[in-house]
Amino acid sequence: MSERAKAAMSADEVTEFLTSHRKMTLATIGRDGTPHLVAMYYAVLEGQIAFWTYRTSQKALNMARDPRVTCLVETGDEYFDLQGVQVNGAVRIIEEQAGVLEIGRRIAAGIAGVPADGLEDYVAYTGRKRFGYFVQPTKVTSWDHRKLLT
Repeated sequence: MSERAKAAMSADEVTEFLTSHRKMTLATIGRDGTPHLVAMYYAVLEGQIAFWTYRTSQKALNMARDPRVTCLVETGDEYFDLQGVQVNGAVRIIEEQAGVLEIGRRIAAGIAGVPADGLEDYVAYTGRKRFGYFVQPTKVTSWDHRKLLT
């Protein structure tokens, strides 16, 4: 078995890893073809990565032009602690307010500093200017270097 195959996560491990984290690096494709990378909060809904952003943000403009994205969730400082999941896919945009707000609730509930009693107000206020997105995966790559020690 190759080292790459040995380090790969199972489907259940990928799900557990993605649901236990909140922040990812999102890559969209800029107008000139270069990657545009940003840190984003996300949630897992319907088995997919979901996030929201302001409708006029650069990433929203990029995804309107080209829906292909790559999402990276990773952790670890030392080589044998490294874990990560990379999801390549295309976004499905959510414009209807109820869907945007549901994504926003799930994300905001995990962000430090958003008080539980103010969650609905925050989501309603900021959600008015946002779109939601679901990442429909075409390829998932994972690694857990802790497995290399066994």
